[in-house]
Amino acid sequence: MSNSLKSEKIEHSIPSSVAGISSEARGVIAWSSLFFAFLQSVCTFFAAVDGLRLVIGVSSLAVSASVGATLDRIHSDWIRVPMIVFALVGSLLNLLVLWQIRRLRARPAAQWRVKSPSPEKLRMERVQFWLSIATLVLVAVEEFWHFRTCGHL
Repeated sequence: MSNSLKSEKIEHSIPSSVAGISSEARGVIAWSSLFFAFLQSVCTFFAAVDGLRLVIGVSSLAVSASVGATLDRIHSDWIRVPMIVFALVGSLLNLLVLWQIRRLRARPAAQWRVKSPSPEKLRMERVQFWLSIATLVLVAVEEFWHFRTCGHL
């Protein structure tokens, strides 16, 4: 069978409305139909979720009513005080260690055996320093607001 006969058979098997459309146009049509099918499925999804709005609203109301009681239990002194103490001791210990590292590096007796620290190590020390300072500030703010609202530390 020659190529011309094959192309005639292929052209006869394609409907006449599609035969005149180029392959590029067919690709655009295929992608656009896929896009519109996707949009339709998204629309269906949101229509199904729309029925859940009442359930979501009622459950959020119930949760917001019970949040106050949960916060009172979490904010009790038997949990709050040890967490504040651990945060305070940890950040102060971290600052003490960083100060000791800097002090030992700066000693004249250590200059001959100490390599200068890498930029990454210095960056990590700065991050640890600022995280410790941020922890101390947050502890101070929390204690200030706790004293204002509760009247005691």
